[in-house]
Formats: sequence, structure tokens, C-alpha cells
Amino acid sequence: MPTRRRAVWVLSLLTLLSLGSLGVALAVGSIAVAPQELWALSAGNETPHRAIVLGLRAPRAAAGFAVGGLLALSGCLMQVLLRNPLADPYVLGISGGAGVGALLAMSLGLAGLSVSGLAFFGAAAAMLLVFGLAHGDGAWTQTRLLLTGVVVAAGCGAVIALILTLAPEQKMHGMLFWLMGDLSQASVAWPAGLALFICLFVMLPRARDLNVLSRGEELARTLGVATHDVRRLVYFTASLATACAVTTAGSIGFVGLIVPHLVRLALGPAQGNDQRLLLPAAALAGGSLLVLADTAARSLFAPIQLPVGVLTALIGVPVFLYLLGKKT
Repeated sequence: MPTRRRAVWVLSLLTLLSLGSLGVALAVGSIAVAPQELWALSAGNETPHRAIVLGLRAPRAAAGFAVGGLLALSGCLMQVLLRNPLADPYVLGISGGAGVGALLAMSLGLAGLSVSGLAFFGAAAAMLLVFGLAHGDGAWTQTRLLLTGVVVAAGCGAVIALILTLAPEQKMHGMLFWLMGDLSQASVAWPAGLALFICLFVMLPRARDLNVLSRGEELARTLGVATHDVRRLVYFTASLATACAVTTAGSIGFVGLIVPHLVRLALGPAQGNDQRLLLPAAALAGGSLLVLADTAARSLFAPIQLPVGVLTALIGVPVFLYLLGKKT
């Protein structure tokens, strides 16, 4: 199949998958909503379950799709930046910084936007700390950036453990749910959606540079790529994408790690590493995966809702082991 035709075919299928996952999220729950009623709602008609679908499920599904897309996109960028297939959005300590901010807000009795605001502040502080320490007096390398991120993440983990130890018992449930990833409080989707659009808008025009950079910095520099500028742009874009995702839904693991590999596997060896196709495809696939996982998390043991991060981990571990075995 010609390359361009295959790319259109893949993106069309992923778009249909995204629409299907959103439809399932709107229809499935403690109260089932028939497809005919969803169709009537899309036409603007009044239906018996209008408040449930538009007031509760639609914002949560839209937020979940945006968060999944941000995590998958960030995973693609981190794997190019660090030239490491095991890199994921949380490897540079962004999640740890957000966790410290969010748990600190909860321990002080704050709620709502205050938690999100402090979580984003913590993520941004961790991002700047890692960049400043890794940069030092000269240009940073992949190894230096990775090691600095691991150290900052470990420090944030220690602070999180300290906050959890000192926190009142009645606040522990909410804190643990946030740490495991939870979309139940995601009632506003537009910040994460806008962040996803901006990240794609910024990175897609640089996809050719990313293709060259993924083959080595020396080669990229030889071919005229401004490697320092591109790497800084990739770092800040991936970090901000992670910060927006974590601020919206807490720490949700494995989406940013496994989705890029699954998309590469589906696209094949020729197109799987072409960032012009991989970036939008991963965003669509990551969004679909997280929407379906969240639908299962709130439906499998209803009325009890599981943290969606638990399900992504249960899905991600065997998939990752399968991919690891396939590559070895």
C-alpha cells in the first residue's frame, strides 16, 4: 500500500476508534443510555438522560481523551529526546512534582482548582529544576538529563511519603486516589484539550527534525538541524504536556510508555518511526485507550469506582512484557 494512502487509512481508523470510545463512554454506566438517545442528543433534542450524559459523562470522557492524548504524545517526545524506548512522561520527575503540590494542597484542606493549581505549580517547578540542574554550565546530554530526572523524582517521592505519613486519616482516601490516577474530579476538559492542540500545533511542523534527531545528534547537526533548540523545544513541550495531564487526572501510568510502541507496531517498521504520522496517531490512540479504561473503571464494580491508573497498569504490564519479548 502506498505510504500516503496507508497514513490516511491509519489516521481514519484511529479517528473512528476515538469516536467509538467516546460513544461507549457516554452510553455505558450505572444507567445505560441507548444509541438512539445519544443520536437524539447530538441533534439537540431533549431526552430523559440528558443531564447524565451532557453534565457528567461527556466532560469526563472529553477530559480523559485529552489526558490520554497528552500522555501518549509526551511519551513519543520523551523517547525521541532521550533516545530510550523505555522513557515515559514521568521519567523526568514531572509527576512527582505535581504529586507534591497536589498532596500539599489536600493536606491543607484545599480543594478544586486550588489542588489543580498547586499540582501544576509543582510540575512546573520540577521541570525547571531538572532543566536547570541538568544544564549546569554547558549543554546537557541525554544521560545527564535522565539521571537528573531520576534523582528529582526520587526526592519528590520522599516528600510525598512524608506528606502521606503526616496527613490526617480522613484525607488519605482522596490523596491515594489522586496518586493512582482518577478522572472522577475532571469536570472541565478544555484546559487539557487546549494543551493537546497546542502541543500538536507546535511539534508537528518540527516532525522532520525529530525524525533526524532520533537517529543521532551528530547526524542531525550534520544535516543542518539546530539540535539544541529542537531538544529544548521537545523537553518543554513534553514536560508541559505531562504537567497538564497530571494536573487534570493525577498520575496515570503506562499510557505514555506503551501507546507509542503499540502505534509503531501497527504502523510497521517503515512508518512507525515517522514522527509526522506517529505523533497524531499516538494522540488518538492514547485518548481512546484512556477513555475506554476509565469507562471500565467506573462500570466494572459499580457503584464503586476504581482509579483509572489501576486499570492502565493492569493493561500496561502484560502489554509491555509482550512487546519486550517480541523485540528481544
